[in-house]
Amino acid sequence: MSTKIIARNVTKIFPSPQGTVIAIQNFNLEVQEGEFLCIVGPSGCGKSTFLRLLAGLIPQTSGEIEIYPSPDAPPGKPLNNIVFQEYAIFPWKTVIDNVAFGLQMRGVPKKERYEIAMEWIRKVGLCRFARSYPHQLSGGMKQRVSIARAFANDPEVLLMDEPLGALDAQTRTVLQTELLRIWEEDKKTVVYVTHSIEEAVLMGDRIALMTAHPGTNKAFFDVKFPRPRELRLTSTPEFGELTYAIWESLQSEVQRAMEEQLG
Repeated sequence: MSTKIIARNVTKIFPSPQGTVIAIQNFNLEVQEGEFLCIVGPSGCGKSTFLRLLAGLIPQTSGEIEIYPSPDAPPGKPLNNIVFQEYAIFPWKTVIDNVAFGLQMRGVPKKERYEIAMEWIRKVGLCRFARSYPHQLSGGMKQRVSIARAFANDPEVLLMDEPLGALDAQTRTVLQTELLRIWEEDKKTVVYVTHSIEEAVLMGDRIALMTAHPGTNKAFFDVKFPRPRELRLTSTPEFGELTYAIWESLQSEVQRAMEEQLG
């Protein structure tokens, strides 16, 4: 595999009324083409900030970030798309128009973009709701729309910021399985932020742990369970052992983050 993303000594500092806040400090990461990389860390460690740096939504204070485009990528193909925890879809657009939005911005003709959008709506199980509006959908359905829109736009890198974090446990489990199934089709490069160690082990090829604030590298774990993966993997002793090993490495950082929040 070739290297798709490199982050070298990335630091992000925000101004605040109390002075500067170092959100991320000297963070390093390398992601391979087609890899599903999960980032896990305590609350406030800078996971989401790093994802926004990757997306180009905010600039880093220092360090380097490179996302290498594929040499054979067709013109207009986006380098990355981001899926947020919040349901970032347009309330005045129907499901199909939301899913087709990125294609519309790229100038894809209406007939073609609707065909692509309907294919992804089918893949996330929302065909009956293609002409519905977001207020007519449940939270899980809205997040399916967000996921379908990101995949439909066919970015080279998919950035996911706790995309299932706001869902109830049962809906989250269903969407974990569906997201894995969709990803298996083309194995797009994914950087996936989550608080859940179990979710990271189920979905990821590799897990990057971050320290408590200011966030930097703590450890990396390879997830060597074969693919395709199903939910039954979570019931195996091997899954439990890896999950616990990651928790052992992360526990002191979570405790430190909690102590800092308590002042």
